Amino acid sequence: MSHNSDLRALMTVSSAKPIVSPVSSADSSASRTADGAFTLVELMVVIAVIAILAGLVLPALGRAKSRGQGTFCANNLRQLGVALQLYVADEEDALPYNMGAEGTKKTVAAKTYLNWANDVMSWELDSDNTNTALLAVGGLGPYVAGVVSVFRCPSDSVVSSVQRDAGWSARVRSISMNAMLGNAGEFLSGSVNTNNPNYRQFFRMSEVPNPSQIFAFVEEHPDSINDGYFLNRFFYYEWIDLPASYHNDGANFVFADGHAEFRAWRLGSTKPPARPDAAGLPIDLEPNERSDFYWVLARTSVFVPNSAVYTSSSGP
Repeated sequence: MSHNSDLRALMTVSSAKPIVSPVSSADSSASRTADGAFTLVELMVVIAVIAILAGLVLPALGRAKSRGQGTFCANNLRQLGVALQLYVADEEDALPYNMGAEGTKKTVAAKTYLNWANDVMSWELDSDNTNTALLAVGGLGPYVAGVVSVFRCPSDSVVSSVQRDAGWSARVRSISMNAMLGNAGEFLSGSVNTNNPNYRQFFRMSEVPNPSQIFAFVEEHPDSINDGYFLNRFFYYEWIDLPASYHNDGANFVFADGHAEFRAWRLGSTKPPARPDAAGLPIDLEPNERSDFYWVLARTSVFVPNSAVYTSSSGP
């Protein structure tokens, strides 16, 4: 009797349904996501991480690109520095003509092409903005073998809305020459530059007292550049012509001895955005805004006292 009772109990247990613990809807959802789908929270976390990484990486990539373009631009300036040395060697030490807009246009009209660069640019549809032939002829053009790309910084793709609508993507020149080097044409009274009468105009390379301290060429701000004559006046605290700031807020210079140098600007007034009519030139400078200006002027020319009589060849 006892044996039969145990057998019936065993059969009852064997035929019963398996015991399963209750599963909540949350657990069910978790089980489904384990099969490969993301929850909304997980997706938002992934997006946030990607955004943070992009915020860290993209600025670094931008700076690296700017440094690369800056190196390329400095190489362009060095080639112009070499061209200047070759020109001087051929012209018995004379520096090239370096005139303003009026003088440059007169020589082009006469087809003499005397200036170091023979274009005068604007924000309009003037052909000088795109005419590479004017850079290839006369002046330094033959000394760069007509490779006119050296006259433009690769970072400079600034055009006006009128020019963009005409299909333009860039103008042909980003570089200008120190106004106190060469024959300044209409700005000369004898051997004196009327813009800076107490400072020496260098007509010959041998007249430059320290070629490693006087710049020859500079990247110029697109809102400032027109002729190739980079002018600022001593004792007038204002930017007339403004250096560019394409490369991490700085500009490349090449000096009379041929070496290139990068200058990072310290002041916001020196680096307005690179676009038409952004600079608001001339820019008046308060005493606390002059350090960049002084740096450029100190490398532009040397002082000649009023009592000094300075005579020189009038140029080539």
